[in-house]
Amino acid sequence: MVRTIGTGALSRAMWCAGLCFASMTLLAQSAFPPGPATAEPKLQSGGVSFASTGPQFQGSVATGTATAEPLSISLQNAIDRGLKANLGLLARESSSQVGRAARIRALSALLPNVVGSVQENVQETNIAVFGFKFPGIPHVIGPFAYSDIRASASMALFDQTLRKNLQTSSQGVQALQLSVQDARDLVVEAVANAYLRIISDGARVTATRAQVATAQALYERARDQHAAGVSPAIDELRSQVELKTRQQELLALQNLLDKDKLSLARVIGLPSGQGFELSDSAPYAALEGLTPEQMLARAYGARADYQSAKVQLQMAETAREAANAQKYPALLLAGNWGANGINQAQLYRTFAFTGSVKVNLFDGGRIRADVMEADAVIKRRRDDLADLQGQIDQQVRSALLDLKSAADQVAVAQSNLDLANQTLAQARDRFTAGVTDNIEVVQAQDSVANAQQNLISSLYQHNLAKVELARAVGLTEASLKEFMGGK
Repeated sequence: MVRTIGTGALSRAMWCAGLCFASMTLLAQSAFPPGPATAEPKLQSGGVSFASTGPQFQGSVATGTATAEPLSISLQNAIDRGLKANLGLLARESSSQVGRAARIRALSALLPNVVGSVQENVQETNIAVFGFKFPGIPHVIGPFAYSDIRASASMALFDQTLRKNLQTSSQGVQALQLSVQDARDLVVEAVANAYLRIISDGARVTATRAQVATAQALYERARDQHAAGVSPAIDELRSQVELKTRQQELLALQNLLDKDKLSLARVIGLPSGQGFELSDSAPYAALEGLTPEQMLARAYGARADYQSAKVQLQMAETAREAANAQKYPALLLAGNWGANGINQAQLYRTFAFTGSVKVNLFDGGRIRADVMEADAVIKRRRDDLADLQGQIDQQVRSALLDLKSAADQVAVAQSNLDLANQTLAQARDRFTAGVTDNIEVVQAQDSVANAQQNLISSLYQHNLAKVELARAVGLTEASLKEFMGGK
């Protein structure tokens, strides 16, 4: 017996249907709980495609406006600015958001899909086109109208492929989260390198200014002695050439310093035209007692790119399981509940419920091809992981060798500078006393200049090796503070 229902009964029925679908949703969520919120930029048949670590980390998104007063920027302040504005890190974070969206999409395939609809239909049908011919009945029936209010739902109750796809997406999210951490390490490395380069440039400019002042004093003395008839004109000319040479060198170094400051401002996102000065120096502090075995164990546990590569291998293995799971049956549910009738006042309750099992019988080798492709991706991920492990080993050992070599060079350069200064002092005394011409003085000046530049280069290389070691062992920001003594 068919019974019409009123609008109140219909509302209660729709409420019951909504409660039923909500229960199904909660059940699905409990069966497949959401994973961590991270992402990957592109999911590729068991693999992850990440952005390259190229020029992006030398760029930034500038914020704010330039001030008239120059800023005082410490190394930590520069790192903090870089972690907020560096383009490479911002690009990785954007990719992470894309990966989270991919995981949500994979999760949605396992949850119920519920659609509600309200229809008003007016129809006229020609039954002759369907092959029906009844005596006394016209070919055209209608027009007639009816109303339909309905909620429909469908859900994959069990589909192993979809579940493995969700697991793959979650692993991709984790891999990309680690990639973002690796990007932070790269930003710290880029900022520290640029900061130390400016410190080195500033030291060269300061040393060269002192050399210019010395050359100026020696030129004036040679000029006075020549005017007094004590020394020949060639001594004055040699002193003047030496002075001009040091002045030219100072101009070139000052230009290099200004350009390197522009590079640092670009890396950390300072607004265009913003002046700044560095507030930190890079004093020499030797590092001792660091063994390759200790540093390698630390690197394998802390390097975000290494951990990301391991997760990518797991992701590829899960993707193979997803490809192979296409052979398994899938249980699907679908149904609708609602009411229809010739008008809103006369509605009849109707519903339909369907359960089905989908089994793959023949696919022409598609599943086998998917599995073969997944196997190839797994092998590539294993090879990439092995290569990265060897790369980390090389980076750690190279950084330790550079650190030791630079420390030895600092000691030799300091000793050489002391000797060069003594030689210059004696040459100046001999020239003042008229014992010799100023060839010895010019040569001694060149020796002092070279010794100063060698010492500055050695100090820069030593601190640069600390940055490289901090990057090699992972957690670059914390490791750099440790190696630089809090700077």
